[in-house]
Amino acid sequence: MGISYNPAGAIVRTGAERATLVRRTYALVFAGVLVTMAGSAFAFTQPRLLQTVAAHPFLTFLCTFAPLMLATRMRTQFPANIGLTLLFTFVTGIWIAPLLLVAESRQPGVVGQAGLLTGSTFAVLTMYAFASRRDFSAWGSFFTVGLWVLIATSLLNFFVGSVGASLWIAGATVLVFGGLLVFDTWRLRNQYGPDDYVQAAVAIYLDLLNMFLAILRLLSGRRD
Repeated sequence: MGISYNPAGAIVRTGAERATLVRRTYALVFAGVLVTMAGSAFAFTQPRLLQTVAAHPFLTFLCTFAPLMLATRMRTQFPANIGLTLLFTFVTGIWIAPLLLVAESRQPGVVGQAGLLTGSTFAVLTMYAFASRRDFSAWGSFFTVGLWVLIATSLLNFFVGSVGASLWIAGATVLVFGGLLVFDTWRLRNQYGPDDYVQAAVAIYLDLLNMFLAILRLLSGRRD
């Protein structure tokens, strides 16, 4: 979820500026998805790296924050902003590689199914956000609260270890990040400035990634 740096509200831009912003944002999102896939593929070819990530997932997760924070700080400094964003997505691919490997080994084809469902959901929600004339500004605070509730519930379930609760949490995660995707898409159309494409792309990428992981959890839950 990105944070708007415009204190005065929506920025009035020309149609050409808005089109350029949207084009740059989605080009970076799709490039990030491809680089994430490349990161996972790279991890699959490195057994020791894969074992290390599987043994220390939290540490690897923290490693993704360094390029992310730098990309956010240098969001207007091209090409460093692009390089750091792609580095973040590459490390993210390495981080999720053990999860993908386990899911695919238990249920062949489930990763592809999750990717297809995520892509379809992403397309539908994005078109809805762009086509609708509704004001989705209130969705940000609502679904952000929902996200914090999800985090607290997930931490509690980490100690309880309930498979049923885990599936409910995964379903709620899809709903929360689906709502945040609509909100972030609305901000791309109405609030982000011409140079905020890195910030917008990271927000949408994180919505997409979390939706994918939650859908994957739902599809593979029966095989736990």
